[in-house]
Amino acid sequence: METFVIDIPQADLDDLVERLRRTRRPDALEGVGWSYGVPPEAVRELADYWLDGYSWREHEARLNTLPQYTTVIDGQRVHFAHIRSPREDALPLLLTHGWPSSFADFTRVIEPLSRDFHLVIPSIPGFAFSGPTTETGWGVRRIAAAWAELMRGLGYPRYGTQGGDFGALISPEVARLDPEHVVGVHVNALTTLPNDDMTGLTEAEAERAKGVERWHRHHSGYAMIQSTRPQTLAYGLADSPTGQLAWNLDAYASWGQDIGGLSRDDILTNVTIYWLTDTAGSSGRLYRESASAWERPAEPGKTPTAVAVFPGDSSVRRYAEVAHNVVRWSEFPAGGHYAALQAPLLLAADIREFFTALSP
Repeated sequence: METFVIDIPQADLDDLVERLRRTRRPDALEGVGWSYGVPPEAVRELADYWLDGYSWREHEARLNTLPQYTTVIDGQRVHFAHIRSPREDALPLLLTHGWPSSFADFTRVIEPLSRDFHLVIPSIPGFAFSGPTTETGWGVRRIAAAWAELMRGLGYPRYGTQGGDFGALISPEVARLDPEHVVGVHVNALTTLPNDDMTGLTEAEAERAKGVERWHRHHSGYAMIQSTRPQTLAYGLADSPTGQLAWNLDAYASWGQDIGGLSRDDILTNVTIYWLTDTAGSSGRLYRESASAWERPAEPGKTPTAVAVFPGDSSVRRYAEVAHNVVRWSEFPAGGHYAALQAPLLLAADIREFFTALSP
């Protein structure tokens, strides 16, 4: 394992500025809002701020306050932040982001969680400083195996896992592959697949279950393309920062268009990381590589699992229990799909309560 410091060459930042200034914008219909995709005014406002207001160097310095490392696992470079708690006997927690996120999403939960837990926050293979991937096969199961190997390499024989979005698929899979060492799993932004039997659901549960179908019907375009033709998409994303911005912004907005709690800097830090590491294409391949991860397992996992549900999530406990040993279920009135950014204190408190109860 080698120490790592983010140090983007100035020439790359100058190139980004030049490309933003030379953006060719598409035409758009008037009066259709978000129904055809991200409207021009939303992209223009963020692109203008990216050009004249956002400071990558400020965020680079902020991220570099975290101890970061790289290693090679299963032939793939893996980048991670590793924050040790002042408590030597603290339980380690492995935190996994999703798409279009990055390890940077967890910066707001580090301070409250690291008081009581050691934190390991990797970049998914193919994303950011763990990218790009150079071979097929880097789906949820292989990533989970790499995470188990990472924790072994760090000398942690007992640990918990946490994640949202794709992290909510990867974190339980780590427990399935390494049950002797994973004491508990905590997830947010967990997608549960409904069945035809919706009898007995509360009004809120029925609405969340219907949300899966609404997402498929109106907002799943990015996921369908990345799960079928990621290479074709990659040409446009690798060549146009404004295109990269619009593509990621569409995903952020797909969970209800209410992206409250996400600042312009939150969104642009992730977009800039994708752009500067040229990992738009390889991160999108995760959808194609992980198609089988959405299938219902033959039986629920055995590791104690906590599910945190925030506004916009589609999680229903009855369906979650098909795949997980759910022992804690928490619903919150504030936050959203990107809870580590939108409601970090609520998320951190729920994580702490769950894993504290599991600690000896």
